[in-house]
Amino acid sequence: MRRALLAVLAVLLLAGCQTEQPPNRTPAASTVDVDTPALRTLKQRGGVEPCTPGDSRGELPKVTLSCLGGGPAVDLSRLRGPLVINLFAQWCGPCRAEMPYYQELHRKAGGNVRVLGIDYLDTQPARALDLVRSTGVTYPLLADPSGVLRPDFKIRGLPGVVMVDANGKVADVEFRVVRSYAELRNLVQRELDVRVPR
Repeated sequence: MRRALLAVLAVLLLAGCQTEQPPNRTPAASTVDVDTPALRTLKQRGGVEPCTPGDSRGELPKVTLSCLGGGPAVDLSRLRGPLVINLFAQWCGPCRAEMPYYQELHRKAGGNVRVLGIDYLDTQPARALDLVRSTGVTYPLLADPSGVLRPDFKIRGLPGVVMVDANGKVADVEFRVVRSYAELRNLVQRELDVRVPR
């Protein structure tokens, strides 16, 4: 009996050990395909801009995410700012309400501040692209269906916003509902120290 108990304890101790994460994490193999001909068509119809891999080193996590609706995968650590990341999902009601404000920022701030959306913990990419089209979003979109970003941004719910400064450093992460363009504009100006048109 004692040997059996010791064997069980040994197995539990070994199970609790974790190996170090590889330097460049990618989402675990998933059954969610975010790049199909149908999704590419939805993305094109919505006028969503292509994903653009970064070309320099910043301080974002070294995580590579697929482009929602097709396109090149993006290593977040290669992105620099000023950049505003909108964490959303099609199942998140408040996300739907605030996405037009991110689109307005994308349209008005243009060259000063970029906007990037990440469809987080969402297993229905077609519905996500329907949401994007219905809210008028055209900024580039990545997909994280398996939630690989949870530990990096300490994600505890949606919607979320991540502010990345010009050096690629995360200046702020908030989980809140943005209720107006003016509120988002003020947040961007305060955290990223850039001027954004009214």
